[in-house]
Amino acid sequence: MKNIRVYLMTLLVLLTFTLSSCELVGDIFEAGMWTMLIIIILIVFLLVWLFRKLRR
Repeated sequence: MKNIRVYLMTLLVLLTFTLSSCELVGDIFEAGMWTMLIIIILIVFLLVWLFRKLRR
């Protein structure tokens, strides 16, 4: 019975570290998504500004 308890505690600790790393990876991808969205918006505004300058 003691062996099962040690096994379960080890499994619980392993799952805790695994889930937190998945959360970290998710946060990194979310930050990358927002960064790319901001870059795309800046590029669109730059293109609009350039087209307006060329039309004058």
